[in-house]
Amino acid sequence: MGQGVESRGELGWFESKPLFGWQVLIPRTKEQGTSTAEALAELGAVGTVVPTIAVQPPRTPTQMEKAIRGLVDGSYEWVGFTSVNAVRAVRMWFEDFGLDSRSMAGVKVAAVGGRTAAALVDWGITPDLVPDGEHSARGLAAAWPDFVDDIDPMNTVLLPRADIATEVLVAGLLEKGWDPDDVTAYRTVRASPPPAPIRESIKAGDFDAFLFTSSSTVRNLVGIAGKPAPTSVICCIGPATANTAAEHGLRVDVLAEEANLTSLIDGLVEFALTQRAEDVEAGISPQRPSQKRRRRKA
Repeated sequence: MGQGVESRGELGWFESKPLFGWQVLIPRTKEQGTSTAEALAELGAVGTVVPTIAVQPPRTPTQMEKAIRGLVDGSYEWVGFTSVNAVRAVRMWFEDFGLDSRSMAGVKVAAVGGRTAAALVDWGITPDLVPDGEHSARGLAAAWPDFVDDIDPMNTVLLPRADIATEVLVAGLLEKGWDPDDVTAYRTVRASPPPAPIRESIKAGDFDAFLFTSSSTVRNLVGIAGKPAPTSVICCIGPATANTAAEHGLRVDVLAEEANLTSLIDGLVEFALTQRAEDVEAGISPQRPSQKRRRRKA
């Protein structure tokens, strides 16, 4: 083969990546899933984004119109953003009214996590509060400061959220003395089914892993594309998502230590490395889940 064989270790750097060759399905919107696919590509995987929800305006715009006026008029002490979609929705409302981020001057801003915070920064707003730990409604509620009558001018908080948002954040704010105004900023509806080849690949086990970031992504993916094959690795961002996956007959292989995408991907990497080590120890050539399926079928 020649002297070049000696350089295989150096030249094969990409093949040594922990998720080399893995096909990972990302059930998110195209905007949200693109960054996840890029993160997976750095680890050698190929991410396929399959939107499971579509975002639409609220059926009745009156609530949001009133909320936007309240933000501009100084009727809120805080505004809490629990998703990138919430930031986009409020930004769209502002632009429709001929306003920009400067109209929120004086209002404190909270973001549920890093991606939501990045969307705010892109809009020209630096959030005052981002949870250090769990990036979820529960984590945001835990990080939210208590209302102090002598310090805070008022206790009103605007929460522009999806129509299917949970009550966890509202309950947490009430316990801390705040008066949350929970407003539907956008609706989430089930997306159209993906193309037939993707649906067939999901059921056949051609995808090595699935990254589920919410209960709705589990329900909607199964609803529009069918249930993943038993050989596929199921990764869930938190206990609630894992419970929904189990209810749909899915075996949860990876549960993120923290409720954020970085932790979820880290969990998948750890799982892949563990499986590879077990194959080597058993004297088996390491293979991805989709390859093991084909091997058993043969």
